[in-house]
This record gives sequence, C-alpha cells and structure tokens, in this order.
Amino acid sequence: MPTTTISSRASRAVVTLGALLAATVVVPAAMPHALHAQGTLDDPTIVAIFDAANTWDIQTGKLAAARGSTADVRQFGRMLVHDHTAVRQQGRDLAAKLHVTPTPPKDFAMAKDHAAAMARLRSLHGAAFDTAFLHNEVTFHKAVLDAVTSTLLPATKNAEVRDLETKVAPAFQAHMMRAQQLLDQHTHAMR
Repeated sequence: MPTTTISSRASRAVVTLGALLAATVVVPAAMPHALHAQGTLDDPTIVAIFDAANTWDIQTGKLAAARGSTADVRQFGRMLVHDHTAVRQQGRDLAAKLHVTPTPPKDFAMAKDHAAAMARLRSLHGAAFDTAFLHNEVTFHKAVLDAVTSTLLPATKNAEVRDLETKVAPAFQAHMMRAQQLLDQHTHAMR
C-alpha cells in the first residue's frame, strides 16, 4: 500500500478518539455518543477536538519513531508525525483565519485517556510495544473516522471547517489500513 500523506490528500477534521490502550486497546463503543454527552459541539469545540486528536497522534507517532522495534513501525511513526503535523497546522490556520478560538469540551475526558495510553505505551518495549502501538493506531483511526461521520460533520456549521473535515478522510483511511497491514504482518511473524 502506498504511504500517501494527509497533506498531499488535503484535510479532514481529525476528531476525538477514545481511550487508547489498557492491557489491550480500549476505545469506548459509543464514542460519538460520548461526544454529545460532553456538551454541545460547536465549531470552536470541533476545532479544539481536531487539534487535540492530531496532537495526540503526533505524540504516539514520535514514540513509535523512537521506540519501534522494526524499521516499518519506526517509519510509520515518522509518517504519522509528518502527516498529523501538517493537518494540525491546517486546522490552526483555518481557526486563525475564521477568528475561532478553539475551546476544548468541558471535562475533556479523552485527554486523560490519551495520557494513560501514552504512559502505557512508554512502559512497553520491543514486540510488545509494536503490537500495542499498531493496535492503537488501527483503533484510533477507526474511531476518528466514525466520530467525524456520525457526530462532528452533522454538528459543524461553518462550511470551511466542514470542508476541512471532509478532505482528510481518505488519508485517515490510509493510515488505518497501513496500521492494520503492519499489525497483521507483525502478528503473523510472531506465530
């Protein structure tokens, strides 16, 4: 599968994720529903979620680039850092253009979930790290795509924010598929 960057495919608002890892990856089954439970989703909140989700995948990508036990995992981590940095900047540029101050949801529980996931990933090494990281990336990107489609797009009022949300989906799909491909290869190699 070609490794196409988000920046070359344009952008789609990366949104919230769920709990990233525990002993296995744990993403709330009702993540889009959980977004509504945190309060009204207006454009400033959506922009803040977009920024946070990109930042979180930059962090996990950096960790994989440094800690991955295979060249493929390290390269995938670098790709995530590159792509999500570009998309995050597009979101920040759009927020500045629209004079929108990103406002995270009140009691942003997903930030706590991300911190716990990072602590868990930091505690792992070798093949265990690779497995947890790749599983996390599959789940993260699926959760993002599901949340954008079912929750964020319907709540987005501004056409430019909606356009940004709509353009990134193919690249997020590509990230999810690449993570799944690497996870399948890794799992097969461990047998």
